[in-house]
Amino acid sequence: MASYPEESLPEGWEARKSRSTGMTYYLNCHTKKSQWEKPMGPAPLVDEEDEDSGSPNSVQCSHLLVKHCDSRRPSSWREENITRSKGEALEILNEFRRKITNKEATFEELAKKFSDCSSAKRDGDLGRFKRGQMQKPFEDVAFTLKVGQLSQPVDTDSGVHIILRTA
Repeated sequence: MASYPEESLPEGWEARKSRSTGMTYYLNCHTKKSQWEKPMGPAPLVDEEDEDSGSPNSVQCSHLLVKHCDSRRPSSWREENITRSKGEALEILNEFRRKITNKEATFEELAKKFSDCSSAKRDGDLGRFKRGQMQKPFEDVAFTLKVGQLSQPVDTDSGVHIILRTA
């Protein structure tokens, strides 16, 4: 099938004409995947939907955040001025993790009551996200978890978290 000339496309894309419909479609020159919508940015070098690599395109996670005095913004919906140390925040988080793993409390109960993130209203649910949308240490852990798996404490500029991958 021949290329179909069109106004400039972002790098890595080619416009083609469908033999069956006569409509223009767009081919990613790297992955050989096509789409009907005109691309707005450079073509991805790898198929973002390819989960065969062992790393999903997106994940859904919940988290429980405990902020400390060195957090990027040491205040939350629960506490106007957070003064606890990072060590104290980690102790609190480890106790929450222990309660969850020993089935003394559910992740959702603890997140709703104690998380310093506004996601507490949703039992800690952050929804679905792709790479590049979260702070790097958080993302690195979230994308290695299996569905249903609970992380060890994760340190970010926001504070310390435990992450539960939900989808």
